[in-house]
Amino acid sequence: MADPKTLVQDYLARMEARDLPGAKDLTHVDFEMEFPGPVTFRTFDELIDWAKPRYNWVKKRIDRVDAGPAEDGTAVTVFGTLYGEWPDGKEFQDIRFIDWFLVRDGLILRQKVWNDIAVVRAF
Repeated sequence: MADPKTLVQDYLARMEARDLPGAKDLTHVDFEMEFPGPVTFRTFDELIDWAKPRYNWVKKRIDRVDAGPAEDGTAVTVFGTLYGEWPDGKEFQDIRFIDWFLVRDGLILRQKVWNDIAVVRAF
């Protein structure tokens, strides 16, 4: 079983590379993602449809990854900044984010995302 921090970093790398089948392999059958709004997704297709009007692409510069015990698994928190491209082709950078993950039985069960995109650009 992979170290929870390594598992989460591998998942994020696969998401950035758009290796969605590979990312899915690292998630639990009951996996769900919560993004600001709050909006919740159970599939990557739902996430991609939601993100299309928000940005062309986004990547993460990871500053720190912490892990610790949680009541129902291991909590992994990732801190850093986002960079990417808006739908109009303009670049953005230095937008703060925090991703919180719950890892159980060697798979990612939950992802909760907080970021400042809405502060930088209204949707």
